[in-house]
Amino acid sequence: MPKLIAHDGTELAYHLRGKGEPLICLPGGPMRATAYLGDLGGLDAHRQLVLLDLRGTGDSAAPADPGTYRCDRHVDDVEALREHLGLHRIDVLAHSASANLATLYAARYPQRIATLVLVTPGVRAVGIQPGRRQPTRNRRRDPASRAVGRRGAARGPDRGVEDSLCL
Repeated sequence: MPKLIAHDGTELAYHLRGKGEPLICLPGGPMRATAYLGDLGGLDAHRQLVLLDLRGTGDSAAPADPGTYRCDRHVDDVEALREHLGLHRIDVLAHSASANLATLYAARYPQRIATLVLVTPGVRAVGIQPGRRQPTRNRRRDPASRAVGRRGAARGPDRGVEDSLCL
């Protein structure tokens, strides 16, 4: 299995599956290695999956500084992987909690992202808090909402634009 050295000296492992254009894959869940991603349902038949074991997981070493386990610190590891692979821009697929990492990476290095795919994302690191769906307006009091609602009712199950918007 190939390895690289992160900017702080931590040895990081990654696994390659399939052939084709590289797709950087980041595992979800805290302290979870990439092994559970497998071949991503056969995606390795079309792309080369580059499965990064985040620091302290799978075949990657634990860092000397435990403070570097923070999500925002992992951004430098993704950048080190991109540099190591010699890629100008990368396609990134992030699962679950790693959506935070991928989003932070895209914010810091927007010029390095070709495609960003977030699968069942967790996005707390970028200030979005999951919660109960809330309509943006009170439909009964707002004439515009009532008008949209009536038009929606005439078309069928569509209940109006404001019902699809969440705060």
